[in-house]
Amino acid sequence: MKKVVLVNGIIAGLIVSVLMVASTLYFKSSGDHENGMIYGYASMILAFAFIFVGIKSFRDRYNNGLISFGKAFKIGLLIALIASTFYVATWLVEYFYFFPDFAEKYAEVELAKAKAAGATEAELAKQTAEMASFAKWYKNPLFNALMTYAEILPVGLLVSLVSALLLKKK
Repeated sequence: MKKVVLVNGIIAGLIVSVLMVASTLYFKSSGDHENGMIYGYASMILAFAFIFVGIKSFRDRYNNGLISFGKAFKIGLLIALIASTFYVATWLVEYFYFFPDFAEKYAEVELAKAKAAGATEAELAKQTAEMASFAKWYKNPLFNALMTYAEILPVGLLVSLVSALLLKKK
């Protein structure tokens, strides 16, 4: 089980990390952040396909074609944790060394959207204060890492759950 989890977790982690670096470079150079969330979650789904691959591989190659929901979910969860850790580590390096003004740039984009949507001065002031508070917290590596795990890990849990349900065989 260890080999299946490690191999698939590392492959998924490399995929999601490489795609994140590529999309960050694109968004930073173009200034177009509009579809960043779509690209980010699409890369997570692509990488987390290796959860399905890992569970199926373990079931068919090492477990005589049988696997319980619990065992399948555990394998998926471990693969998701490895891939998520790659993602978080990559983001921390990107953020603290190459993109330290991310929170400020994000705030600018969001405030411009709110202004274009007709937000009042009071609403803009409130949103500006919230964004400034978030930017301050985001400079803390622990908070940053926790927020980044909260971004990717739920996707991995969902893919693990669905994969375990589809692949369980008693």
